[in-house]
Amino acid sequence: MKPVLAIVAAGVVACAFAVPAAAQDLAKTAGKDAKVVLDNTRVRVIELNMAPGDRTGMHSHGDNIVVFVSGGEAEQTMADGTTKAMSRKPGEVVWSGPVTHDTLNKGKTPVRTLVIELKDNGK
Repeated sequence: MKPVLAIVAAGVVACAFAVPAAAQDLAKTAGKDAKVVLDNTRVRVIELNMAPGDRTGMHSHGDNIVVFVSGGEAEQTMADGTTKAMSRKPGEVVWSGPVTHDTLNKGKTPVRTLVIELKDNGK
């Protein structure tokens, strides 16, 4: 009986990790709010237009740069469930290392950003 329970437990764990992994791409989790405007071997650029109350959905990035075309107020929920408030100004540029998070536009105006995801260039 114990080997069967171990197999079932392993299957449950595998399924729990498979679902989040499949839903980690910002271009997919943000739906209509995200548009890939450039994708090559070095970078991927995603234009993100979020109306007040919109969320990106939980997603992951490797090293990335975010350019805030318009400013606004947001709340990020990290993979561990912690949250942090953000206030960004138009033209602000932010660097981030690898991260998994969801972002909510908490402001009263739309927010437009360019998310520049850096790719490993093999060097």
